[in-house]
Amino acid sequence: MNTLLGRRSRTLAATTATAAIALVLVAGCTSSDSGGSGSKTAAGGVELVKAGRLTTCTHLPYPPFQSEIDGKVQGFDVSLIDLVAKNLGVKQTILDTPFENFKTGAFLNADECDLAAAGMTITAERKKNVDFSDPYFDATQAVLVDKKSGITSLADVKTKGRKLGAQAQTTGEDYVKSKGFDPVSFESSDAVLNGLRTGQVQAVIIDYPVVQGWLKTKANADAFKVVDNLNTGEQYGFTVKKGNTKLLAAINRAIKDAKADGTYKKLYEKWIGPYDASATASPSAS
Repeated sequence: MNTLLGRRSRTLAATTATAAIALVLVAGCTSSDSGGSGSKTAAGGVELVKAGRLTTCTHLPYPPFQSEIDGKVQGFDVSLIDLVAKNLGVKQTILDTPFENFKTGAFLNADECDLAAAGMTITAERKKNVDFSDPYFDATQAVLVDKKSGITSLADVKTKGRKLGAQAQTTGEDYVKSKGFDPVSFESSDAVLNGLRTGQVQAVIIDYPVVQGWLKTKANADAFKVVDNLNTGEQYGFTVKKGNTKLLAAINRAIKDAKADGTYKKLYEKWIGPYDASATASPSAS
């Protein structure tokens, strides 16, 4: 059985300290059985950090994109990168790391990972440190509130003087800060929901697909509701070390092929929900 062996703590220290701590605490897990040859060169001349494996850095949990289910890391991102690994003739291995590393590219630059897949929004600032794939998902920000709070919109959070929560180092947090909010920061999506559940905050902002996943649970649907869905123009992309053109091309090819042959739609409906082709990210948007 493929199991997740441990969790890592978030730290907002300097990048080098972050990397050092994460390397000790990071836990490995595979999306499929181990295997592969002794060569670090995969199909298409793609160079890998570990022979026979496509090593993916992520940040857990972040359902429905990646989370531990039945002792194995699964989700929409995981399934898409499995397609890349299959094309390369290797297996995917997943490392759980702090989210701030994805903004700096620390683990990619240290050759700890081949790519990062973490439901990450493509931004000009992040492009300075990493190379992004074609966009594979359009994301909106949802405002989820306690039904007893009396909050009816994001603006209402401020008007009523209620506390707003967000996941640290995310575009959702950046968005509300740009609107004059001082959100309570949580280290993970699970911590965000727990903050709402325990009354630390009365509203949270986070990517809508994550909220969709939460509300599939009856207890959550009974207690919370979405009062705003904000189209911030965000698109998700996978990242590689700057200049890693061969792996980037392999990722883009897998995304394109999956959309063409119906695999993308199938995975989308499995992990996200009803599929709307007109709202799906296209390579031209990058």
